[in-house]
Amino acid sequence: MTDQTPQVRLERAKEASRATAALTSDDKARVLESIAVSLLDAAPRIIEANGRDIARGREDGIGESLIDRLRLDDKRVAALAAAVREVAALADPVGRVVGGHRMPNGVALEQVRVPFGVVGAIYEARPNVTVDIAALALRSGNAVVLRGGSAARDSNTVLVDVMRRAVQNAGLTPEAIQTVDDFGRDGAKALMHGRGFIDVLIPRGSAGLIEAVVAESTVPVIETGAGNVHIFLDETAPDVWASDIVVNAKVQRPSVCNAVETVLVHRQAAPRLIPLVASALQSEGVAIHGDDMVAGLVSNVIPAVEEDWETEYLSLDIAMKVVDSLEEALDHIRRYSTGHTESIITTDSRNAERFLAEVDSAVVMVNTSTRFTDGGEFGFGAEVGISTQKLHARGPMGLSELTSTKWLARGSGQTRG
Repeated sequence: MTDQTPQVRLERAKEASRATAALTSDDKARVLESIAVSLLDAAPRIIEANGRDIARGREDGIGESLIDRLRLDDKRVAALAAAVREVAALADPVGRVVGGHRMPNGVALEQVRVPFGVVGAIYEARPNVTVDIAALALRSGNAVVLRGGSAARDSNTVLVDVMRRAVQNAGLTPEAIQTVDDFGRDGAKALMHGRGFIDVLIPRGSAGLIEAVVAESTVPVIETGAGNVHIFLDETAPDVWASDIVVNAKVQRPSVCNAVETVLVHRQAAPRLIPLVASALQSEGVAIHGDDMVAGLVSNVIPAVEEDWETEYLSLDIAMKVVDSLEEALDHIRRYSTGHTESIITTDSRNAERFLAEVDSAVVMVNTSTRFTDGGEFGFGAEVGISTQKLHARGPMGLSELTSTKWLARGSGQTRG
């Protein structure tokens, strides 16, 4: 890929999108199988490149949460290949009939799913996204243009090269997978201003990155928001559920957007639950940023300030606050939530149903870990991201969210009077 302008890449992706749209379901599955095999074969090369990215990241002080997202090893490369195969095994959304009816004049109407055309993605320090989005785009009949950021530069260069060679070996033009990483910010700007070439743009990363893409883009954007995620421990929350769910939601993988960041505890349950939950968290190395009542029940608590309620830590830190009621918990979530995922732990069915009805987030849960907000866990295969907007797609996005629809009208000579 020696082109001198990002515009050339966008033009080639648009041209390639006609080829991807014409692929049969079996064709697309064959292309993805070629990618999966090539990723496994190239694992040593991928890991070597990733090692350079990690070393550079540590020198630049990018933080352990980003290092974790950046890291690829044999297990993670194998997981990437497995995710590609999972996408290949999913039902093809293209051509699926969404609805339809027959007009009074006899014209038959059908609304069917069709590819967008060219999907653009801007993301940070996540080489897995390079593979996930490419696989999802191809399976849904789209071409893809990627901007993966400088932190994963070497990893993404190798991953894109491996995938382009794989699709070519499977009989598809390699121009269906493009990257503009080597153009730096100019590449990102080309994506954001690529009207007529980029049909939809998906940002994944920090709140700052997402806000910048939404503000600057002249192409349609599916907003994937940051995850200031809450768990509310209601007055009736069982001890074991409260402890196990909060620890899992924070510790299982703290650097991802569905990890819990704030725990709200009903005042009547605070003396019972806070020492138990805090002890379990601290034994896992979690630093607790708590209000005065939390600090009075637990030692080694960092006094919470306003910023803590607004923060997506993405680390082994958590904010904890005591609230007087479900109403106060709902008010806190309305004020500080990013609309990603919230969960209530309770045995009161009325409170559970009220929480489900009144919390306005992409995913709302009862008595389960927020870590389940994930395309793979929801059965979508590899995910594009978690949409926190309300148009087109909301929540974990899979294959269907990378398609649009068109209407097919079949008549027999009808004219409009």
